[in-house]
Amino acid sequence: MKKPELEFEQIYMDHYKRVYAFLLKLCRDPDVAEDLTQETFYQAYKSLPRYNGRCEMFTWLAAISKNVFFKYLRKKKTESLLIDLYISDLTAPITEEPGYRLMREVDITRVRRAIAGIPKKYSEVLILRIYGELSYEEIAKKLGISVSSAKVIFFRAKNYIKEVLLNE
Repeated sequence: MKKPELEFEQIYMDHYKRVYAFLLKLCRDPDVAEDLTQETFYQAYKSLPRYNGRCEMFTWLAAISKNVFFKYLRKKKTESLLIDLYISDLTAPITEEPGYRLMREVDITRVRRAIAGIPKKYSEVLILRIYGELSYEEIAKKLGISVSSAKVIFFRAKNYIKEVLLNE
């Protein structure tokens, strides 16, 4: 084997479990996570000459993983809403690795920017439901709308944000 192949094999052995766990957290399906992990390492192998060492290897692999995951979402067009994945991740404990913390802050910024870009009636319901953890009944009462309107507005807001995030 050539030296670059040996180096990459070591990268694979050192980071496989963390990349798999990262993708499993995003997709919540072990089989899909395995496929996406393999695709991540394939993309990393092709891109290894461009790795500049300015960040930790896992941080670089996690960025590739996220891109692979977003490509998977675009291709599959699943019913699962990207915003739900982001929000559940935002409430998870923060890893102390600076690169992961930075990626998380970028994700938070993307979601907040997407929320800021939707009409006020959508953002109000979305924020009350997700961040305020209010029931549809509580949202309806607070905003003076029907429960079914609160549900419809929330559904539309999530779909809008999903489209914005997938098309960035």
